[in-house]
Amino acid sequence: MRLPFALHPYDGAVLELVYKAPDDLSHWVPAMFAGYVEERIGAGESRESAWAAAGAQQEQLFSGGVPAEGQHVMNLLLDGVAVGVLWMGRPLGGDEDTWYVFYVEIDDANRGKGLGRDAMLAAERWALEHGGSRIALNVFGPNTVARSLYDSLGYRVLATGMYKDL
Repeated sequence: MRLPFALHPYDGAVLELVYKAPDDLSHWVPAMFAGYVEERIGAGESRESAWAAAGAQQEQLFSGGVPAEGQHVMNLLLDGVAVGVLWMGRPLGGDEDTWYVFYVEIDDANRGKGLGRDAMLAAERWALEHGGSRIALNVFGPNTVARSLYDSLGYRVLATGMYKDL
């Protein structure tokens, strides 16, 4: 299903959001959660704790590999070719005016072209078109590229968790 909007053209190509097909989701979900575990570990969490948290979230948000109600996983297509993924959903325990960016990633070969910024602008527009007035997200401390992008787009820090290994 194609969403009814596209972003600015790239040399004649158009960036679109298109829902992932069920077959595509069945491969993407486990790989995405495995990457999420590695990000949690890289941010200082133990491997056991990271897997436990990811497993609980996967069961809640993708029970049986199917997105729960309110979860929307979309490919970012540039001229019909997938260049990334955007997962929007209702935040866990959040209000109805807020949409959460659970995951956004641009493929390695397409980074540095402004597509991450456009993906976030598409997320904002998508949220507005789906009754939202706020977007929230989490970014792990070591991900300085993403933190810089979100800062440049006007996102504000809600909380900062810190640790020190002894």
